[in-house]
Amino acid sequence: MKKVLIVSASPRVNSNSEALAKAFAKGAQEAGHEAELISLRGKTVNFCRGCFVCQEKQRCVIRDDADMICQKALEADVLVFSTPIYYYEMSGQLKTLLDRLNPLFPSDYAFRDVYLLTAAAEEEDFVPQRAVSGVEGWIECFERAKLAGTVFMGGVTEAGENPKHPALEQAYKMGKEV
Repeated sequence: MKKVLIVSASPRVNSNSEALAKAFAKGAQEAGHEAELISLRGKTVNFCRGCFVCQEKQRCVIRDDADMICQKALEADVLVFSTPIYYYEMSGQLKTLLDRLNPLFPSDYAFRDVYLLTAAAEEEDFVPQRAVSGVEGWIECFERAKLAGTVFMGGVTEAGENPKHPALEQAYKMGKEV
């Protein structure tokens, strides 16, 4: 059994990217893994101060929800990030969280596999590439980790717009194969 931490970075209730996160979680749970889904909606995640105290203490000096998420990420075997695509990039909420996960860098983190789930109004294949590249840049800092998979749900604008979108099945299967 693996510990799977799924972070949804959408500010909208019933968002399409969060639907992907839930589908991934369902697949992982059905495969016998422990899957926890955390939404950043309603959480307090302040900007990194760049003080680097976390490199010594392996914990951020800012006590907010990012600190709690970081502690969970430290122990997770699998990390999954789910984000809407805004202006061809990950949401600011996700980027801010990735910056705040800096205490993981010098730690003995457990995760090896990282997944990215994205949703956007545009549907062309290139749409999620900058978000993927951004997450790949973050992963590069963790030599034992790799980008294990991505799912893109394109052509959706309104929250919960397409409950039968094929990307939901892809996310479910990916979760099942963790």
